[in-house]
Amino acid sequence: MEIAERAQTLALKIRKHKAAIETEEATKNAFVMPFISLVLGYDVFNPAEVIPEFTADVGTKKGEKIDYAIAHNGQVQVLVEAKKVNDPLRVEHASQLFRYFAVTNARIAILTNGEVYQFYTDLDAPNRMDAKPFLVLDFSDIDETLLPELAKLTKESFDLDSVISAAGELKYIGQIKRVLAAQFKEPEDDWVRFLTTRVYEGSFTQRVRDQFFPLVDKAARQFLNEQVNDRLKNALGGPDAFVSVSSGVAAPVEPAAGDAQADASEVPSDIVTTDEELEGFRIVRAIVCSEVPAARVVARDAKTYFGVLLDDNNRKPIARLWFNRSKKYLGVFGEDKTETRIQIEDTADIYQHADHLRRTVAKYLATTTKASGERDSPVPAM
Repeated sequence: MEIAERAQTLALKIRKHKAAIETEEATKNAFVMPFISLVLGYDVFNPAEVIPEFTADVGTKKGEKIDYAIAHNGQVQVLVEAKKVNDPLRVEHASQLFRYFAVTNARIAILTNGEVYQFYTDLDAPNRMDAKPFLVLDFSDIDETLLPELAKLTKESFDLDSVISAAGELKYIGQIKRVLAAQFKEPEDDWVRFLTTRVYEGSFTQRVRDQFFPLVDKAARQFLNEQVNDRLKNALGGPDAFVSVSSGVAAPVEPAAGDAQADASEVPSDIVTTDEELEGFRIVRAIVCSEVPAARVVARDAKTYFGVLLDDNNRKPIARLWFNRSKKYLGVFGEDKTETRIQIEDTADIYQHADHLRRTVAKYLATTTKASGERDSPVPAM
């Protein structure tokens, strides 16, 4: 699996089981070890790769342990300290990481609660762990722009020099993005003042502040919805796709059956795509990306199901997500394109049918290739 698919698999597991995790040890077993093994690709049962309860004497501190040390080519490269899921991560939680960082060869330290992973290095002073992380990966809302950097820490693609060289830029970009996210979520007075004074010529009084605070908040939310709309149009149907937004959820509409180019104005506009359907679509797309480029996997929503097609062609259905009901079903297609519905409990269960989905796409590709070959074959001489 690619890094994005592996990360999504873990994210679904965290979402499904987080509420049942009550201890730090359970967090490590359920989430942190799968992060090290599934996402980063290290063998957690091989002490030459992953050392649990790693011990190194630090000054007068004897026998202190850190949760995990990850070794690459025989050298400890990454230190991991885990806390209980849902516990907020603070720099004071990383006291052992600070001490161990100075006495080992590790250049990367990770502080995590199983869901949020904070990555540290020594940008500010050599061999001293920075007080602020250079990368923060939150599995409740994965920032896919960070996954290429995460891939550089995997066993198969380990590239420490590249990670360190990019860390400085990542550190400040990440902090700026988190500041912006906080302002969009709940604007501070300075942010309201900054925007108001660029559109309002009068003095910024308390009355003006009270008047513009809800306007800034509303404008920010509309701006974000418009950005989501634009991205979904490109991802799910191209720039000309019809997309409607309802409660912050964008929904592409499905052309009439058998008409791949139906006019969007003739399609019902009351279709609402759920987050769960979009999540299922991303899983199907990630699975079949081993067969075709992601851009060829297109989604169309209908009132009763959410369809996933190859090349936006109704005659090439890959899967249907029947999620608008009390029980969820995954629709898969056989050789004659007959649909079989399989009950699933969670979107992550789609991965259990990855082979069938890949075979479906491979069948379409083989049929297309054969047809093309028949058209291009020269006519034999008489």
